[in-house]
Amino acid sequence: MRKKNPTPTMKDVALEAGVALGTVSKVINGLPVGEAYRLRVEDAVKKLDYHVNSYAQGLKASKTYTAALLIPNTSNPFFAKLVHYINTALLKRRYRMLLCTTDYDSRMEQEYITITKQNKVDGIIGLTYNPNLHLEETIPFVSIDRSIGPHIPCVASDNFAGGQMAAEKLADLGCKNVAFLRVGSSLDSEPNKRKAGFENGCLARDLILTEKILHDGEPISEFEDFFRKHLSDGKLKFDGLFCVTDYIAYEVIKMLGKMDIRVPEDVQVIGFDGVQAFGSGDYFCSTIVQPVSDIAEMCVELLLQESMSTKPPLVCLPVTYAYGGTTKE
Repeated sequence: MRKKNPTPTMKDVALEAGVALGTVSKVINGLPVGEAYRLRVEDAVKKLDYHVNSYAQGLKASKTYTAALLIPNTSNPFFAKLVHYINTALLKRRYRMLLCTTDYDSRMEQEYITITKQNKVDGIIGLTYNPNLHLEETIPFVSIDRSIGPHIPCVASDNFAGGQMAAEKLADLGCKNVAFLRVGSSLDSEPNKRKAGFENGCLARDLILTEKILHDGEPISEFEDFFRKHLSDGKLKFDGLFCVTDYIAYEVIKMLGKMDIRVPEDVQVIGFDGVQAFGSGDYFCSTIVQPVSDIAEMCVELLLQESMSTKPPLVCLPVTYAYGGTTKE
């Protein structure tokens, strides 16, 4: 009996299966071969515990079969879900993911670009906030939520439609006087369109609109001060709130509870993102749901697409509304 090679090669698999080396290569790369040959090769692969040497394979193809993902963090449930689906989409295409968490640090974002170049990744997907981010022209890049340059595709949800959907839903549920709540930077990005969409929806449905916008660095407790200024005899002026993210909605609902304002009885709340609770899968609040799996698939598809000329500058994917207990339904 032939001694088992501790690091079997394709030649060992061919010998074990009794087939040509080319047949093994076809089976491993998913190319068609006769069923009997395929089964023999698969049995030999399993018996020898053979694994593809992706590094050697990459050298031959001038690829590393690795893509980097730049993301602020994985503590935010929305970002964590995005990481999961992008990793899944890459694995389906036999790519590995190099995860880079930036914590919203502009310098760290730029440093990671250098690191990814040193690791010779085949491409980068980035949800970034550095307004002066310098990208290497030799490395394909797909941006999430903001347009960086004319030759860099951007993938985002239809944020304008989502904002408008929130206004229309609040109107349908009987709201007359609503507030828009946002925390964010001055950076020009697709999520900024949520505000314009909500304004448009309010205008179309004759809703009275008040806006409270906090900039990065301002404490979220400012929203509580905002509510108290619009409180009369223990009753809030607004009967509907649209929060630009589910996280803001979550914090706002806690603030309202401390003020003995009931949700949704006294004020209805809609968030944005579609964040779900662990285990149950319930939404944290009524929300505009981003199609995270579709965003991930589109990012990976565009990243690995060979022709730059056919890559669109912006892809907007449709959003949906989901009930999460903070509206009267």
